[in-house]
Amino acid sequence: MRSPHRITTEPPPDKPYTNPYDELAALAPNPLEEFLHEDKPDAADEAPWEPPNHRRGSRRRSRFRARGRSRGRARGRFAGLPLAAKALVALLVVAAFLALGDRWALLYAEHEAAEKLKEQMDLSAAPEVEIEGFPFLTQVLDKRLDQVKVTVPDVAADRVSLAKVSATATDITIQGDGPTSVKGARIGAMEGEVLLSFEDLGRELGASQVTFTGKGRDQVLARGTLPVAGHDLKVRADARIQRNGERGISTDIRRMSLQLGDLATYRPGTREKEGLHLSRSSADRVAKETAKAKALLSVPAIVKRLGVPESVVREALKSDAKLNDLTGSPRFVNDVMGLNLIDVAMGHPWLLKKLGLDPALLKGLSQLTRPALADRLTLAFQLPKVPGEGTVSLRDVTVEKEGIRVRLTGVGLGFGS
Repeated sequence: MRSPHRITTEPPPDKPYTNPYDELAALAPNPLEEFLHEDKPDAADEAPWEPPNHRRGSRRRSRFRARGRSRGRARGRFAGLPLAAKALVALLVVAAFLALGDRWALLYAEHEAAEKLKEQMDLSAAPEVEIEGFPFLTQVLDKRLDQVKVTVPDVAADRVSLAKVSATATDITIQGDGPTSVKGARIGAMEGEVLLSFEDLGRELGASQVTFTGKGRDQVLARGTLPVAGHDLKVRADARIQRNGERGISTDIRRMSLQLGDLATYRPGTREKEGLHLSRSSADRVAKETAKAKALLSVPAIVKRLGVPESVVREALKSDAKLNDLTGSPRFVNDVMGLNLIDVAMGHPWLLKKLGLDPALLKGLSQLTRPALADRLTLAFQLPKVPGEGTVSLRDVTVEKEGIRVRLTGVGLGFGS
């Protein structure tokens, strides 16, 4: 007989027995199982283990190894190119070195040519030489150059300096064995230009206050001031430019005049209209001012030049009414303006003072003759002689805005030894 208080663990007949710990284990992943079934890397892909290298210079060696690997890849790529491509690359490299050598020889030849021109033409600075044509070495081997351009600044030519001389030479034969041993050259033909600037003219002719400007094709106008006996006189002159032989330029100075303010005008020369003449405003003042009119009529030489009868002059000096009748006529003013005061008043300095003129100025003007004034304003010059054989001649001369331009030509010119 069983005791009613006995406890038994047997499951009831209608429900199977389950362990609760097994149910909990099924809910969570098994770490051991994951470790045993984890995918491991292939032994071929895994890099072998090496101990760390802490010695100095390890980074540098690693960079060298990386560069070596990159160069190896580049060599590999170049090795992969076809044979024609390799030949093309090699040809381009050789052509680059040949072009570099050709340019070096060209620069050397240009420098040597510039120094020889400076020495033979006695220039203050070496000219700019530009040898045309490519390649240069083949021309040297053939001992002929196609074309050479030369530019020379500031070439002395008599009293003035030529602002710029430029020339282009063709058909040039080289004398020498190579680009480093060029001894000279012979020029078959040459075309060039010479520029004489107006700015240089004003500075070099000693008249810095005189400016030159072009007018038309062959005329130059000179305008400015010129000091004479302590007075600044306004100068005006017209110059006509023309050829003078094969190498020269001459100027014909015309209509030169010096103005003494509004008092008088001086025109150097011996003609009737030249000399020192009162301006119209000054002649009008002489006719209206009694003291000046009587001073002028008191000189017999002036009265004779005016053509006034002596009886009329005597009455005019005694009566102001008669004087006004004489000086009020337009003819009298014109006659006074026609008087050359240098001729009639050299012995009467008091008359100049009466008319408002400085006697010292009159003396200075008398010494400033037409040739002397023309020489101060002349633009004439001669082209420098070219050394060696051959000839250089002027082709034409034109007046432009910036100056006088001369075109020239030459044949058979030789330079060097």
